[in-house]
Amino acid sequence: MKRPSLGGLLRVLVAVGLTAYMLRDANPGEVWRVSVGASPRFLAAAVALVLLDRSLMAYRWLVLLRPLASASHLSLRPVMRIFFVSTFVGTFLPASVGGDAVRAYGLARQQVPAAAAVASVFMDRMLGVLSVLLMAGVGLAFAADLAGNMYILAGLGVSIAACGVTAALVFSSTASRAAARLADRAPWVAVSRIGHKLLAAIQSYANAHRELLNVLAGSLAVQVLRIVQAYCLGRALGIAASPAAYFAFVPLVLLVMLLPVTINGLGTSQWAFVWLFARAGVGAAEAFALSVLFVALGVVGNLPGALLYLTGGLHAPSPGRGAAGPV
Repeated sequence: MKRPSLGGLLRVLVAVGLTAYMLRDANPGEVWRVSVGASPRFLAAAVALVLLDRSLMAYRWLVLLRPLASASHLSLRPVMRIFFVSTFVGTFLPASVGGDAVRAYGLARQQVPAAAAVASVFMDRMLGVLSVLLMAGVGLAFAADLAGNMYILAGLGVSIAACGVTAALVFSSTASRAAARLADRAPWVAVSRIGHKLLAAIQSYANAHRELLNVLAGSLAVQVLRIVQAYCLGRALGIAASPAAYFAFVPLVLLVMLLPVTINGLGTSQWAFVWLFARAGVGAAEAFALSVLFVALGVVGNLPGALLYLTGGLHAPSPGRGAAGPV
């Protein structure tokens, strides 16, 4: 069994320590009182919205597969299955990258080359990051004074760098040649070959402007749905903050959660919710409870994948080309 890395252990410690610190500061008894009084009606609305955003995320991934000749045969059904199963399995893995790896593996079992599978997941992830970045810009329009905060700046910096590198790999011949030279310098021939195949698959999106815009629009819609989900959770807890506060603060919370310092945004999300919503007059206990429900809602959205996992895993036999591949 592989031992966890030092970096992974540090992220777990930061997540647990920061969450415990924020809980103590918010008063555990008060957090419990606020949480148990949550309105089932608004909680149900949030659950319905998270299932909708998961379906939209699966569809945008299908759109990203279309420019790849080796994956264009896939229909919505197997893609939805792979996506939901990977989100469920990813719940138990140390980071979102684990779920992405399961997605790529699921595509490989559908006779999609590994390089194309990884490229589609990578582009899906990066367009999601770009949508968070754009929505964070909207949030800063409501709260411009936060633009100088070190944590917000760090989130902006990481997101801009990731999106910039991705755009360069897709659209810049200079960047692609530099990446190819790096692949040539790999110590093993197999690694070099994989690097070149992955680079070629990523560059398949250079002329897929319509698909990329389609997926970006879908990603922005997902971010809006997440804001509305947070608003429903806030209403469930009796938080009186205006919708504008959620549009200002939730994108910034998501931006901070992108920082690779904890596991799945635990700890950083609690801190960001309490810190940001205090500006709207929301108490620490209410904001902490909101942060926990927001993270838990993401886990609930992964539960449909549990049923699919139990009824065939990543691949369920069915007639048609979409079901081809080993069981």
